[in-house]
Amino acid sequence: MNTLTLDASDAPAAVQGAKIRLAGVADDRAMLRAAAELTRDLQTPKPLTYWGDFLGSAAVGYAALAGAILLPSTGWAIASAALAVLALYRASLFIHEITHLKHSLLPGFRVGWNLLLGIPMMLPSFMYEGIHTIHHSRTKYGTVEDPEYLPLALMKPWTLPVFLLVSALMPIGLLLRFGVLGPLSLLSPKLRRIVVGRYSGLQINPAYERRAPEGEFARQWRWQEIGASLWAITLMALTATGVIPLEAFLIFMGVVAAVAVINQVRTLVAHLWENEGEPLTVTAQFLDSVNVPTGFLPWLWAPVGLRFHALHHLLPSLPYHSLPEAHRRLSAALGQGSTYEGANYPTLRGLMSRLAASTMKQRAG
Repeated sequence: MNTLTLDASDAPAAVQGAKIRLAGVADDRAMLRAAAELTRDLQTPKPLTYWGDFLGSAAVGYAALAGAILLPSTGWAIASAALAVLALYRASLFIHEITHLKHSLLPGFRVGWNLLLGIPMMLPSFMYEGIHTIHHSRTKYGTVEDPEYLPLALMKPWTLPVFLLVSALMPIGLLLRFGVLGPLSLLSPKLRRIVVGRYSGLQINPAYERRAPEGEFARQWRWQEIGASLWAITLMALTATGVIPLEAFLIFMGVVAAVAVINQVRTLVAHLWENEGEPLTVTAQFLDSVNVPTGFLPWLWAPVGLRFHALHHLLPSLPYHSLPEAHRRLSAALGQGSTYEGANYPTLRGLMSRLAASTMKQRAG
């Protein structure tokens, strides 16, 4: 296997093809200092941008979902469903911003997001809050304690289609989680521990077990879970009694599944997935992450700032609307051949090909 061991001076060699020995990458202090100094004026979230973007995306998504259900023309219904998927996907990804926001700077946004989208999509924000922050931990990123990391590039080829299949089945899993297991778990402490530990987080690491929430977060969790359970039970009951036509129910579930699959594809290229469980420096975490800064398509499959995912790992508290300007400043200041440039990739297809090729090597080995 072609493996590079990098230090701060040759870190830019992380470019685009060979596996990186991430545990050997020292911190590039010049890049970290530039990232902090050049973005100090970009740290404050803009309420109008957040609310306008989210509400607009949700409104378009729900209107298009109604079109997919109600339009008599099959062609227009399919086109409307595709629009619903893209718009609701964008609106859903504000869950990522919620995990990083200082809520005092954007009052009411978490509640509004959950009421208007998180609960109807059966994706309340507690499923991600507390999970994602561990992924950003200096000492836990890429280790067995990281709920959002698996060394996918070092696993067998069959893991990738299974990874996508699981996401396609997610709406069924969410219905069972909130409509069946959640309510039943209130009657059994043992089942409750399993539901909280295994089925209450958007995680990909099967070894991770979540702890029960405490304090204010426990109160947030409680009302969100109650809301999602009431919605799931109502949805199943109205469909079973014919109040909601089966076709409409299946279209809704199909849209949720498509949103999950697109997000899972994005997850596959959010990192290089090449760490074998060792703690990494901030620079190594950055180099194991991905920016796809150019082109139109990343606006669709990695919206709400996620096309700058590596930059986000450098500056996790930076609002999504500030990431393009932060990227422009850092690219100009650090220049070609810098460590910063080493995390920039041109296309989704190239990243998927790299990941698939790496898994094929594992089969050969």
